[in-house]
Amino acid sequence: MGKDVIKTEIPEDLKEKANEWRNKMLEKIVAEDEELMNKYLEGQEISISEIRSVLRKATIDYKLVPVLCGSSLKNKGVQLMLDAVVYYLPSPIDVPPVMGIDTKDENIRIEKKPDDNEPFAALAFKIATDPFVGTLTYLRAYSGQFKKGGYLLNTVSGERERIGRILRMHSNEREEVEEVYTGDIVAVVGLKKTSTGHTLCDEKAPIILEKIVFPEPVISIEVEPKAKADQEKMTLSLKKLQEEDPTFRIETSQETGETILWGMGELHLDIIVDRLKREFSVETNVGRPQVSYKETIEINSEAEAKYIKQSGGRGQYGHVKIKVEPKKRGEGFEFTNDIKGGSIPREYIPAVEKGIKEAMAKGVIAGYPLIDMKVSLYDGSFHEVDSSEIAFKIAASMALQDAAKKSHAHLLEPIMKLEVVIPPNYLGDVIGDLSARRGQIEETLDRTELKVIEAKIPLSEMFGYATTLRSLTEGRGTFTMEFSHYEKVPGNISQEIIEGKRK
Repeated sequence: MGKDVIKTEIPEDLKEKANEWRNKMLEKIVAEDEELMNKYLEGQEISISEIRSVLRKATIDYKLVPVLCGSSLKNKGVQLMLDAVVYYLPSPIDVPPVMGIDTKDENIRIEKKPDDNEPFAALAFKIATDPFVGTLTYLRAYSGQFKKGGYLLNTVSGERERIGRILRMHSNEREEVEEVYTGDIVAVVGLKKTSTGHTLCDEKAPIILEKIVFPEPVISIEVEPKAKADQEKMTLSLKKLQEEDPTFRIETSQETGETILWGMGELHLDIIVDRLKREFSVETNVGRPQVSYKETIEINSEAEAKYIKQSGGRGQYGHVKIKVEPKKRGEGFEFTNDIKGGSIPREYIPAVEKGIKEAMAKGVIAGYPLIDMKVSLYDGSFHEVDSSEIAFKIAASMALQDAAKKSHAHLLEPIMKLEVVIPPNYLGDVIGDLSARRGQIEETLDRTELKVIEAKIPLSEMFGYATTLRSLTEGRGTFTMEFSHYEKVPGNISQEIIEGKRK
């Protein structure tokens, strides 16, 4: 893990400064322990083991935060940082037992103690592709122990997974181990049905550890291989990248047949394209980024649709009546079957729901997906000979399109939570630029000698922001951004999107 640390004497011209800051550090540490404080004030020598012991307790209690300097790129300070992890950060027995939920009742909480004698439970926190051994699933064992060759239950997918090879990872080296113990972090080879955030545990003691919630991707690009012969290679490479990253999605455009990549932001997709080139040797042509707009409805409405087709022999007949209601942002889609008296036979109800979902995938304003609405099927009719699932699916799709138009459908845009950190003298310019981008400034804070701006801003206004911020702050500003929520698009901008001006 890097070269050994080489220690040399502190240069004479820096000794006074070094002693001054070491004393300041010691004062902070001994203030956390009365006995050590008295010893320090009496001028007694304090041992390194005493300092480490008190600093460890203060760190675990989150009263002090050790700060270390170094560079992983130049391999400076890395060993000291790793030593500090061992000395000061909590082990599994220094923190409360992990809590999980019962697989049969999510309201029942189960405690898992960090003990080798407990039933085994581990969380899959990362998937990686290794060119030598294939797919690696990284596990963090929270309780129990497990030997290779046995089976574990994936309580999220419901599948049993055989654990054939267990590796302890040392940077780019791997060590095969026979057994996993509580607190271990290992990689397992060749799991088929386990993804990031899944729980693997003893089949006799099922538990679901805390799930990782991944936000919906909000931006897309179209990609194609520069060489047509690389199409299959690109597809396989993208699937491997998707296995590693749950926030990255791939789809194929029904209209153009193009491959579309969905991600959390410009940088995310740039890295995906760069990895295609570096790791998989696939050169690509990339389209302009597209924002993931959605559509939704404002008011309740009803619609009726009949699909009748006679073409000699058996025809087609489907007839549905539906009600649509808006739901709150983020509540998703709900379908209810309110048919009374068998006006539509039970076997056609799934086809109706499928037709509604397919219609929702392509909205009524600009073709973006419809979200956050309840659809109730309350009546209809059927023909004993001509009715079919396809007829009811088409009728339901027609009814949904009609109902959405009557319900004042409108566009929604992704709003991002933005944090910008800048020197104080650039505050006015940066706030002015954010306001021009339709940003809503929520708060400005002080962080040591810097200013922090917290804002909500439409994703569509953030393309190229990294370059603008560098320009406004002479390269000294930084920002972070994450998805917050969807919000109604203002009328004038909505019209531009509909007309295709902002694509």
